[in-house]
Amino acid sequence: MAHRYSLAYLTVPGVTPPEQTWIAARAGYDCVSYRLFHLGVAGEPDIDPVSPQYVRETKQALAQTGLVCLDIELMRIVRGLDPKRFLPALEAGAELGARHAICSAWTDVRNDRKYIVETFATLCDLAAPFGITVNLEFPAFSRLTNLDEVVDILERSGRRNQGVLVDSLYMHFNRTPLLALEKVPREWVNFLHVCDAEDLAYTREDMIHTARDARLYPGEGAIDFWAVNYLFPDLPLSIELPHAKRYAELGPDRHARNCIEAARAVFDPIPVH
Repeated sequence: MAHRYSLAYLTVPGVTPPEQTWIAARAGYDCVSYRLFHLGVAGEPDIDPVSPQYVRETKQALAQTGLVCLDIELMRIVRGLDPKRFLPALEAGAELGARHAICSAWTDVRNDRKYIVETFATLCDLAAPFGITVNLEFPAFSRLTNLDEVVDILERSGRRNQGVLVDSLYMHFNRTPLLALEKVPREWVNFLHVCDAEDLAYTREDMIHTARDARLYPGEGAIDFWAVNYLFPDLPLSIELPHAKRYAELGPDRHARNCIEAARAVFDPIPVH
């Protein structure tokens, strides 16, 4: 068995979905992971990715390259943000063939677990008619900071189309080995985010900077990836690997290619002759 590889938006930030598709195809990816709900951060393309024009152009790019859409992002749990605002992105994602969506929680109080559970369950219910799972991530500097907190939310939510999105970087920040995923129900793990990082004592500011601008290629840092193939030998791997300096120097095509070449060297089985 072998992994399928997806090019995540943050690896090549600032490009449109059609451009991202062609970059992924030229670099040798199998899938693409789009940002269809803008977060209002600097560098996002000044377009509406769910407009009929861009959905049509993205579908054409997928058809011409033979790639598939693995997942879409990002559904944020924030007080005051109506979950129904994500419906256009879910509809566009379904039209593009997306199977999964990414969710994370950014509420600002510690006693809001009930709100997170209820909102997450609502997001799952909104996504279910589109055949899309909602995968809750735990950026180490967000409201949910570790695997146990996310598992608790999913146990309370109990939706059939729910999942947990594990990023190797955030497990590393938490000093949690990837083997800890052995205790998570297999049906909750639909794909992984992979990148590498150095073995440092990270402050919150360090974590934010590394996550957004300085991730390393798999095999270049200190993360021990052996459990990925042990537990999930054929799971799709989405490469989310923003690196501002390399991106500026190499450009999107070369950076995307470096990412997948490094990932294949780490995760693909060695052929037996």
